[in-house]
Formats: sequence, structure tokens, C-alpha cells
Amino acid sequence: NDIIDKRKARLETEKDKNDDPKFVKSLIELHEKYLGVIKTDFAGHSLFQKALKDAFVEIVNKNVGQYTNAELMSTFCDRVLKSGGEKLSEAEVEENLDRIVQLFSYLTDKDLFAEIYRNQLAKRLLNQRSASDDAEKVMISKLKMQCGTHFTSKMEGMLADLAVGSDQKTEFDAKLKQHNSKLDFSVQVLTTGFWPTYKSPEVVLPEQMSTCMGIFKDWHENKHAKRKLAWIHSLGNASVRGTFGKKSYDMQVTTLQAVALDALNGGKTLTFTELAEKLNLEESVLKPLMHSLSCGKYKVVTKTPASNKINSTDSFKANPKFSSNMRKLRIPMASLDASHN
Repeated sequence: NDIIDKRKARLETEKDKNDDPKFVKSLIELHEKYLGVIKTDFAGHSLFQKALKDAFVEIVNKNVGQYTNAELMSTFCDRVLKSGGEKLSEAEVEENLDRIVQLFSYLTDKDLFAEIYRNQLAKRLLNQRSASDDAEKVMISKLKMQCGTHFTSKMEGMLADLAVGSDQKTEFDAKLKQHNSKLDFSVQVLTTGFWPTYKSPEVVLPEQMSTCMGIFKDWHENKHAKRKLAWIHSLGNASVRGTFGKKSYDMQVTTLQAVALDALNGGKTLTFTELAEKLNLEESVLKPLMHSLSCGKYKVVTKTPASNKINSTDSFKANPKFSSNMRKLRIPMASLDASHN
């Protein structure tokens, strides 16, 4: 209970979040310690193994704060599997995954873990943040051994979608070249049942984007006549070249941000209401979108009146005074989807 008390004490001074690697690591270490004692001092006697299991079922299912231990454990896996997360060698990754699966075996609500894990896996895969495909497969196979095929079938489906996608990309690229498109355009096709559900605003796209989508739709229907396509623009991303004064920048943005920047291209000033009508976006989508472009680290859009909050009475234009030391800018935007809960 010392570990749980330490987490309680920490939460009194720190903000609670779904990421507490200290807590998860101390659970892992505690489990390793007593597993070792049972192996060396008690020759792995089944009575002691049962006592260890009972104790850990009690500890692992005792939640402190607003986030469950299932979520803390899943987020720990996310850190281990994400590029730029924990700096670990291949062997260390495998060892961490082994140990977390041991803790997972004590969880009573395994389905909650699966739901959170699948959401985080989807983010890693769709944002190209996964450090290694092999490590992802290893983790899924460990969960499969614990809980059976039904538990991991969706996760395996997600990985399969991406593998198929890379083969089809080459074929579609050749088709797009025949149409002399000015855009580099690629599509990731996902199978509805495997992935979490996402909000998808029906945004009005610039003509060049719509043309590329039309070409893809025709090509896809020729190839898979019985499959219906639904576009999820909120998951797309784009690279946009922007010129401010004499300097130009490559901006890594979401599809929605790219569409908003295109609407303000050429020095246009638009009010919040005009933008909402032009792009066909609801206030709940347009507010975080314009906040990311005018109130974030890179203020590539100027809003009037200046403030850190977006109001429906604001107006927007490209920021003529924008400058940065970086040539490549990544402009993040808050997710439109609440997490699993």
C-alpha cells in the first residue's frame, strides 16, 4: 500500500493526469521483487504464488484519483511503444511489455484496458508515432495469449489495414500522375469495425482537394465495388507552404487547418461567421481550429480583437508579420474527439 499512498500524496500537490510512469514502474518493481523471492526462497511453491496473485489483484484494482490503473497502465505502454517516448533498447521494450502484461493479468476490468489501449494504438498508427511495428505486434500477441483472439482481433485488424494501405498507395500514385494533379495526395483506408469512431465534420474543401478525392473514389470503386467510402477529414494531415513577407515556411497541419489557411489565402479578412459558412463548420469545431492558428505557439493567423480566446465576433486574416527561426513548423490542434470516456 506504500506505492498507493505515495501516488495519493503526489496527487495532493500535482495535477492528476492519465500518465504516471513512476507509479506503474514501482508496481512492476514490487511484483518483480516478490516474484523473485518466491522463485529463489520458496522454489515457486503454488501457495506463495496464489498469495502473490491475491495481493496484486487487490493492489492493481485499487484506483486513486480520477484515472483508473487500467488507463495508467495503457498509457505506460503508449510511452514504451511511441517514438520519442521512453528511450529503450529492443530488449528493454520487450521486458517492459512482459512485465506490464503480468500486471494486466490481475486487472478485473480488462475490457476497459482494451478500449483505452485501442484508442492509443490508433493514435500511434494514424499519426505515424509508432516506434516499431514489430513491438506493436509483440504486445498484441502477449495480450492475445492472456485473453484470446476476440480480445485482440480489432487491434490486429488495425495493423492489417495499414499493411494493405502501403501496397495500394503505390498503385494509386501512378493513377494520380495521369491526372497531372498539383497536390501530393494519399489516402489511408480504414475498416470501420476495427477502429475507434471519430467525429467527422463535413468541411467544404478547396477544389484541388475535392478533385483528388474524386479520382481516388473512382479508382477505389473500380477496385472494390461493394465497399462504401466515408471520409474522416478530422484525421487527415497536410503540408502547406506559406509565404510571409520574404520568407516561406513548410507548415505541418491537419486537413482542417489547411482548409482554413486556404480560405484566408491572398490577404483576405473573414469574420468567424463568414468562415463558419464558407467551410460549413460548427462553432465547436471552428473554435479549436482557429485557436490553434491564431493563439498557439505559431500565430500564422491574426485575430481581431487580440486575445487568447476565440469568440464568434472575431475576425481573422493571415499574419503578415509572422516570422520564425524554423523553416518547418508543426502546428498542433486540440483533438475534436474526447478520449474513450
